[in-house]
Amino acid sequence: MTRPPSGTPAAFAAALRAREQLIGYWSVLDSPVSTERIARLGYDYVALDAQHGLIEYTGLLASLTAIDTKGSTAVGLVRAEANDPAPIGRALDAGAAGVIVPLIDTAQDAVDAVAAVRYPPLGRRSYGPMRSGLRIGPDPADAHEQTVVLAMIETADGLANVAEICATEGLDGVYVGPSDLRIALGGATSTDPAVDERFEAALVTVRETAAAAGIAAGIHNADGASAARRLAEGFTFATVSSDLTHLAQIAGSHLAAARGTEEAR
Repeated sequence: MTRPPSGTPAAFAAALRAREQLIGYWSVLDSPVSTERIARLGYDYVALDAQHGLIEYTGLLASLTAIDTKGSTAVGLVRAEANDPAPIGRALDAGAAGVIVPLIDTAQDAVDAVAAVRYPPLGRRSYGPMRSGLRIGPDPADAHEQTVVLAMIETADGLANVAEICATEGLDGVYVGPSDLRIALGGATSTDPAVDERFEAALVTVRETAAAAGIAAGIHNADGASAARRLAEGFTFATVSSDLTHLAQIAGSHLAAARGTEEAR
């Protein structure tokens, strides 16, 4: 069987399910032009944050369109605002190659997330691929093959139930939300080093459980070096930072250089 061209939803889904290493970027800004530029840099995916990001539906649609333009190496994923068929279906209809579903605490939560992505009889997604049908599907069987669903592990319950979650039929992978998970483990802040040992042990549990289940395991990272470290440890996909974070970092570094100071506020 011929492998689909790289940069297509079909190729991305095949690589993710084969547990190949993939690297993505996180976008929280409603800025399709900058998202288009990022999609041409070589990342395997660009994840649009509809939960905590600053992106309304029109921006989501425009950014997914921008990711799919000529020269892009990436597919567009969406972190849905909730584990609910309505926002998940809208993201998929807009052309997302997959969804990252937040706050998965139980196996039933994972079952519900998968059902929101799959058409009947495998799920309960309503048929109306307004834009996605141009690239994904549009027949249900093809859409199932080309669309991925990822469950976020970011709570104490999600960690405790990770084996059952990973065993969910139709789930393509799990994705660690490190900020929420660190707080859930007792951290006073999202970066509290006091829980480092518990946090690292939790990451081992997640990635080894996913490997045993034969599904992908991903994690968000503050920078590229951290992403490389997590991939070397056994995670199969890793996301780098965000556009808003990098905008502030780069602007601040140039200001510091112009002023001749070590850092800018």
